Amino acid sequence: MNKVINHRLDVWKQEPLYWEMMSGIDKRLHAGTLPVSIIDIIKIRVSQINKCAFCIDYHTTDALKNGETIRRIFALSAWEESPLFTDAERAVLEAVEEVTLIFNHGLADDAYQKLQSYFNTKEIADILICISHMNFLNRIGISTKTVAL
Repeated sequence: MNKVINHRLDVWKQEPLYWEMMSGIDKRLHAGTLPVSIIDIIKIRVSQINKCAFCIDYHTTDALKNGETIRRIFALSAWEESPLFTDAERAVLEAVEEVTLIFNHGLADDAYQKLQSYFNTKEIADILICISHMNFLNRIGISTKTVAL
């Protein structure tokens, strides 16, 4: 990514404390026990659902640096049909879909129980924070028409 352009407003420049707070959430997520691969697929999939081109580009680049494969990134938008994701990752991706599209029916009990099969309560909290954090950032990026050139 060479250059970032905010066609409307650079929120983080206007109020750097907001960026410091957002960065703090990300740092905390990475200090926890969730594998970075889970954090990366959450960020990419949330951004795909929200159609945030900047975040898709940014987090795909990060995921590749962190060892994610191109093949899995390509398959992420069709994760339900792809054999490339573990059952634990599928549970996370189901939660990503339901929390990002929360207006449909919220996070179903079945989806939450799947998370409980693979993750402890702290990790589930981190998953929910990561999903919500990425949705927040997507909304800022889309609202300000942020793009990467």
